[in-house]
Amino acid sequence: FVAVLATGYDPVDIEAARERDIPVSNIPTYGTRSVAQMTFAHLLNLTQHVAEHAQTVRDGRWTRSADWCYWDFPLIELEGLTMGVLGFGRIGQNVGQVALAFGMNVLAYDVFVKESPIPGAQMVDLDTIFRESDMISLHLPLTPETQGMVNAERLSQMKNTAFIINTSRGPVINNQDLADALNNGVIAGAGLDVLDVEPPPADNPLLTAKNCYITPHISWATRSARARLMQTAVDNVAAFIKGQPINVVN
Repeated sequence: FVAVLATGYDPVDIEAARERDIPVSNIPTYGTRSVAQMTFAHLLNLTQHVAEHAQTVRDGRWTRSADWCYWDFPLIELEGLTMGVLGFGRIGQNVGQVALAFGMNVLAYDVFVKESPIPGAQMVDLDTIFRESDMISLHLPLTPETQGMVNAERLSQMKNTAFIINTSRGPVINNQDLADALNNGVIAGAGLDVLDVEPPPADNPLLTAKNCYITPHISWATRSARARLMQTAVDNVAAFIKGQPINVVN
């Protein structure tokens, strides 16, 4: 029995486990809202720059200011903009619901979802997502089909004012292609909670890319999500011992 303490199970050779009749379980729903929350933490950082402006106040700039306010970046309202969601499972759908609450238009792509389960969200193809979205949020599993999906060709389809956010799997993005797109103004910014190698080597081009904000894979790590993860892990093991395994992915 293999119990994965995560939703993603790409580190496990599922086919080999199946051939040996070894059940593999995962934790399917523990971090849905936490990951969606982190998606919007990155999005709001890119559109409002709260931490950077707060630091200028801490540094005394507002105290010294001749005017009553200032801003160093364009501040962007979300209402009326388009959120593109790649991967419309539990997390992607939750992100779509929050985007709709902000008054955004929601486009979604998922090879397994043909009709949107969320009123107000529209299922479209990849070309439409990349061409029409103001923000793209990735919620994809890592598979041979998704690895490197976000590459120079796809990034060139995006608006030069658009942002991309990844809280799913690092390797779905080509690092160098994204760094080049950011540094050359092909897109406006990126918020990343995952990278292809973690911790990242010092020469990862995204560490120094323009307007690229990276957090250390913490979208899953709220206290509530970790409590759900551990409880579900215990439940998975207990169910296997009883001969009735649950959350089996193979």
